[in-house]
Amino acid sequence: MKYPFSSFYDLIFTQAKKRGRKTALYVGDEKISYRQIQQKADILAAYLSSRGVERGNKVALFMRNSAEFVYAVFAISKLGAVSVPINTFLKEGELAYILEDSDAKVLISSVVHDEVVSSDEVQKFLDFTIWEGAYRGDSLRHVSFEKVLTFPESVDARLMDLDDLAVIIYTSGTTGKPKGAMLSAKNIFSNAHGGSLHVKASSRDRVIVFLPMFHSFTFSIGIIMPLYKGGSIVVIKSLKPFANIFKQVLVKRVTIFLGIPDVYNALIKAKLPWYFMWFNRVRIFVSGAAALQPKTLEAMKEKFKRGVLLEGYGLSEASPAISINPITQQKPKSVGTALYGYEIKIVDDNLLELPRGEVGDIIARGENVMLGYLNRPEATDETIVKGWLLTGDMGYMDEDDFLYIVDRKKDLIISKGINIYPRELEEVIDSFKGVASSAVIGIADEKSGEIPIAYIELEEGVDEIDVSELRKHLRNHLANYKVPKQLHFIDELPKNATGKVLKRELKVNLLNLNN
Repeated sequence: MKYPFSSFYDLIFTQAKKRGRKTALYVGDEKISYRQIQQKADILAAYLSSRGVERGNKVALFMRNSAEFVYAVFAISKLGAVSVPINTFLKEGELAYILEDSDAKVLISSVVHDEVVSSDEVQKFLDFTIWEGAYRGDSLRHVSFEKVLTFPESVDARLMDLDDLAVIIYTSGTTGKPKGAMLSAKNIFSNAHGGSLHVKASSRDRVIVFLPMFHSFTFSIGIIMPLYKGGSIVVIKSLKPFANIFKQVLVKRVTIFLGIPDVYNALIKAKLPWYFMWFNRVRIFVSGAAALQPKTLEAMKEKFKRGVLLEGYGLSEASPAISINPITQQKPKSVGTALYGYEIKIVDDNLLELPRGEVGDIIARGENVMLGYLNRPEATDETIVKGWLLTGDMGYMDEDDFLYIVDRKKDLIISKGINIYPRELEEVIDSFKGVASSAVIGIADEKSGEIPIAYIELEEGVDEIDVSELRKHLRNHLANYKVPKQLHFIDELPKNATGKVLKRELKVNLLNLNN
C-alpha cells in the first residue's frame, strides 16, 4: 500500500500547504487551522531540539485532551523522535515504570496532573517537563507550553521512513507489567486509511474526540484519521459536564461520533431535546475498546434513526483497529469485517485454519501489525509468528467474512474438560431486566476443575432484582454446566479508562475474601 505521507509531520506539513486556512481543530470557542498546527509544531520541535531531543529519543505525553497534545505529536515526529502517550489515570509508580522502561527523558504534561508528575518518583527519570495549562513556574526543568511557543528559532525536519518507530502505546497490563507496543507511521496510516474506507470518511467529516487521546483507538481513528483525510476534530477536554458533549455535537456539526459502550449506554438514557434529535448531523457512531451489548445496539438503532452504530475490534498491537462493521452492512454481535488490506484467520493451537463457524484463536496480518514490544524480544516472538499477530482473543467467522468475538483466551473457563466462554454468559445476564452489566470469571473447583461465577452491576436506580427469577432466566438460556454457581452483586465493576472490565481485580478481590 502506498501512503501520501512519510511521517506524522509530513502529514501536517502537506495538509497545511493544501488546506492551510481550513479549521482542523475546534477546542471550545477556538478554531485552529492546519497551518496553525504546523506552525506551533515547528516552534515546539525547535525548542525540543535546542534542549537535546534527537532522532529516536522518546518524549512522553501525560496529557488531557488538548490542541497541545496534537502539536506535540507532530513536533516530535519532525525531529524523528518517538511519542509515548501515557494513560493519565496512572499513579506515580506506574508512570515512573513507563518512563524508565521507555527511556523517556522528556515529559509533556497537563497541569491538572501536577500531583502525580511532580513527585520525586517520577521526576528522577526526567531531564525536564513542559506543562500544558495555567503553569506559573519557570525554570530549565519546568517550563510552560505557553512560553515554549514563543521560542524564536527553527529546526529542519528529519527525513523519516514509513517503517521507522513513531509511537509507543503501552498495553493496559491486565497480566503483569504494561508492555510498550512499538508502532510505525505506516502502522497508524494503514489504520487511518482502512478505517476511513469502512466509514466512508472524507474531508467534510468532523470527528468528536472526548475519549482520552492517549488511547490507541483515539490516537489512530480520532486524531490521525480525520487529519489524514483533511477533515476536522472537535476536541473535548473533559467528559464533565456530559451535556457539553451534546452541545458540541450540535454546535460544531459533528458527523462521526467515537465512543465506548458506557458512553452509548448513557446516551440511550439521556433525555435529549427534540432539536438535538432533529438537527444533529451524526451519520456514524463508532464503538470500540470493549464489547457492545446487543440491547445497547438495538436501543441506539431505535433512538437515532439517521446515524448508524458500528462496532469494531482491535488491540494496541494492531494500531489498533482490525475490523469494523461496514457502513453498508451491519450484523448484530459481530465486530465486522477486516479493514482494507488486512487478513483475519481463525486457527487451532497449531495455527491451522479452522472451518467457518468454528471457534478458535483469532490471528491477523497486515500493515497494522506492530513492530514488536519494546525491550521484550521473547514476548514479540510469542505474539508475532510469521507476520501474523496472535491476538489472544477467541472467535469465529461466518460465510460473509464477518468476525464474532467469543472471549479472551486467558478468560476461558474449562469445567470438566468443557469450554465455557464468559462472554456468552454475560450476554444472557445482561439481557435480564435491571442489570447494567456483568463479568463472569472462573475459579478453581476440586470436582470440576473450574466453575463460573458472576459479578453483577445493577442499573442506576435499581436497588435489587429477583435473584430466583434471574437464576430461572439463566437456566432457560444456558446449559446447566454454564450457569454461574455464584452470583455476586457489586456497586460498580472495576474498569480501565476505556470501559473494559478488569477481571483480574475481581479475581484478586475474591482471593482476598476467601483468605
